[in-house]
Amino acid sequence: MLDRIVALALCMCLVAAPASAAGADFYRGQTLTYIVATGPGGVYDLQARLMARFLPKYLPVSRVLVKNVPGAGHIVGANTLYVSKPDGLTIATFNTGLIYDQLLGRPGARFDLKKMHFVAKATNDTRVLMVAANSGFKSFESLYMSPTPVKFGAAGIGSASYIETRIVEDALRLPLQLVTGFEGTEADLSMLRGEIVAQVGTAGSLEPFAKRGGGFFALVLSDTDTYPGIPRASAYAKDERGKRLLDLVSTLSQMGRLTAAPPGIPADRLAALRDAFFATMKDPGYVAEANKLYMALDPAHGTMVQAMVLRALNQPPETIAALKAAATK
Repeated sequence: MLDRIVALALCMCLVAAPASAAGADFYRGQTLTYIVATGPGGVYDLQARLMARFLPKYLPVSRVLVKNVPGAGHIVGANTLYVSKPDGLTIATFNTGLIYDQLLGRPGARFDLKKMHFVAKATNDTRVLMVAANSGFKSFESLYMSPTPVKFGAAGIGSASYIETRIVEDALRLPLQLVTGFEGTEADLSMLRGEIVAQVGTAGSLEPFAKRGGGFFALVLSDTDTYPGIPRASAYAKDERGKRLLDLVSTLSQMGRLTAAPPGIPADRLAALRDAFFATMKDPGYVAEANKLYMALDPAHGTMVQAMVLRALNQPPETIAALKAAATK
């Protein structure tokens, strides 16, 4: 399936090349607004500001204006993009938790990801379960065998970290008590204080804390070979329902730090954006700066990302029902 997506994406890139050159002319001397669906600081903000420095090498804009529009687990930023003027001068970056929001029909989500135009993805966002080093647990097995529920931290109800923690609980029948409301690195600090034992999140965001000795990766939720020796969640799934939920998490983990444009922008401008973003993320200077910031990179062209997002949204009724049951506990 993925091979067919790649082949289709490559064909589309070749067809779009002349349109990309024509679309680039539109951007000459223009200001491109780049919405970040989080507050200042953090990996999404850093990514956008790094892109703002290097993108003008490949797209003839006069400047890239980074605009932070946080709120409701990236929903406010996505809503803002969705109603933006479709002239190609406004784009946004947000996380794949919005795919959960659309599948669940979350109130307040006024966008339709199927109608958005995806420009790029910056990386893979491997999902992991991290355990505090001071917790007394030495492995996932010891956590799993706990006679009492283990305290997990997550962001607000409905956030990606909340939903994926509930999926772990449901798919693995893991005894846990979920404490919500953590933002940014607050959960890391809570782990250091011994208030919570574990959290589910992206490896890229949790790895700095793990490298400082605050915790360790006990389980990998994604289908990846990046972390050999760490057990895979799929091995602990109790039934087909659990396997379907974990497969959905794995699918979303292939699309880290999405960038999109609103519905209806001209095809030649979209092609120009996609080509420029992909070229920027391959630029040696950009890569070097991203490495200094500990930002993992595994970029994909927007034509491929579009197909990946549509695939993730195309879930059978039984998977959506299982997701709703897990997410609404």
